[in-house]
Amino acid sequence: MKLLIIGCNGQLGSDMVLLARAAGHEVAGIDFPEIDITDLDGVRRKVGESRCDGIVNCAGYTAVDACETHEKEAYAVNAHGAGNLARCAAETGISIIHISTDYVFDGSKTSPYIETDTPNPQSAYGRSKLDGERQVAAANPRHQIFRIAWLYGIKGANFVKTIRKVAAEKAHAGEPLKVVNDQRGTPTYTREVCRQILRVLPEAAYGIFHCTAEGECTWYDFACRIVAAAKVGARVIPCATAEFPRPACRPANSVLENARLKSLGLNVMKDWKEGFADFISDEARENG
Repeated sequence: MKLLIIGCNGQLGSDMVLLARAAGHEVAGIDFPEIDITDLDGVRRKVGESRCDGIVNCAGYTAVDACETHEKEAYAVNAHGAGNLARCAAETGISIIHISTDYVFDGSKTSPYIETDTPNPQSAYGRSKLDGERQVAAANPRHQIFRIAWLYGIKGANFVKTIRKVAAEKAHAGEPLKVVNDQRGTPTYTREVCRQILRVLPEAAYGIFHCTAEGECTWYDFACRIVAAAKVGARVIPCATAEFPRPACRPANSVLENARLKSLGLNVMKDWKEGFADFISDEARENG
């Protein structure tokens, strides 16, 4: 297939380009400002020029806290921009692959969320992403929406890199590193998401898919593993979310179950600990 990957310079988009090419697809990558997905006419022109067989939308307004004070801008990209891409894909008879989030849920469920659970976003970011899901689905019946969570990768800013930096600073100062231990989720490596998308892409299976690594942990658990892998001599101690108030509400439970992928025999996601080991190996090889 020839794929047009939107947001090709981002954390997920850059790996999507890399793995799609490795899988034998022809790839055209594009990012802002070369494309502004909030501009319908501009999107229509770029999609037409690409002559692609499918669009993978990895673009998004992902600054979760900033969305609280810039909700209009978040909706423009995460909702209307996504809808524009889906609409233009439908006009040319091709499919749209769209990335969504665990933040569409309120986090109150005590077991993992499945695709049929009712969304109830508690943040501006979550609301904009849920509206994006709905606009994509309404505009193009040939849609594959992947909800991801706790994403990290080799490129871009993420929890892994933040913890490494802060842990080193705390170790130097002789202070402990506090990390919240009352939010649960599943750390998910970008390349695992890309492999899963590429597995589903050729199938005539449309709708919403949960797409995270297997297993679950807290941010504290994940931080301990990050610090150990980095061999930073920092002491990591658990704390409550209330000790670190943030502008945007975070779900206490972000664990997603890949129920549809499993029911279709398409799930290829690894356990989160195995995915993290792969990340460490890939990063060392590529940065070494």
